[in-house]
Amino acid sequence: MNTLIYYSFNLLILTLVLLLVGLIKPKWLLFWMDKPGRLPIIFVCTGLFMTSAVMYGEGNKELQAEKAQQAKAQTPPPPAPTSGDVPVVKPAPAAKPATQP
Repeated sequence: MNTLIYYSFNLLILTLVLLLVGLIKPKWLLFWMDKPGRLPIIFVCTGLFMTSAVMYGEGNKELQAEKAQQAKAQTPPPPAPTSGDVPVVKPAPAAKPATQP
């Protein structure tokens, strides 16, 4: 698994834990404030969620590029034509003679 995808899952789990704790007891996370509210917790968790989503997308894009690179490396090249091969040319269709009434 790609490291960006791995870290994005870890960040997502951390974000969900912070959101749950912050919504239940905001004083635990915002201990330096006299009267902490829930809105700063929501803003921070929204930013962390968007960061984890971007990390997952970039990791997925890198993983797809690696798979395409491996598939391209594994496909054999087309056989080269040898000097004894003669290309076959299809004849052009014959023109129909014009009929006069």
